[in-house]
Amino acid sequence: SEFVEYLTEKVIEALTEGDFIEVPENFSIKETLFEAVNDEVTVEDRINDEVRQLLNEYGNQMRASGASYQETFKLIKRKLVRERTLVI
Repeated sequence: SEFVEYLTEKVIEALTEGDFIEVPENFSIKETLFEAVNDEVTVEDRINDEVRQLLNEYGNQMRASGASYQETFKLIKRKLVRERTLVI
C-alpha cells in the first residue's frame, strides 16, 4: 500500500511536470489513480484467492480422481487469466 501510494505520487508528478496533463488547483486525481494502480497490483492475489476457493469447493472430487492440487491450481489460474485478458 505504501509503495502504491509512492508510485501514484510519482506518476502524477511525472505527468504534471511533463505537461502531459493539467490538474486544476482544487482538484485531486491521487485517490482515483491510487485505486486504479492498487487494483492492478493486487489482481494476481485476487485471482489466487478465487482459484483457492474453487479448489476448496471441489476438493472431494479432486481427491477422488487423484488430481494434483498444484497442477490443477495452475490450470485454473491460467484459464481465468486468459478468459479475463489479464496481465500478470
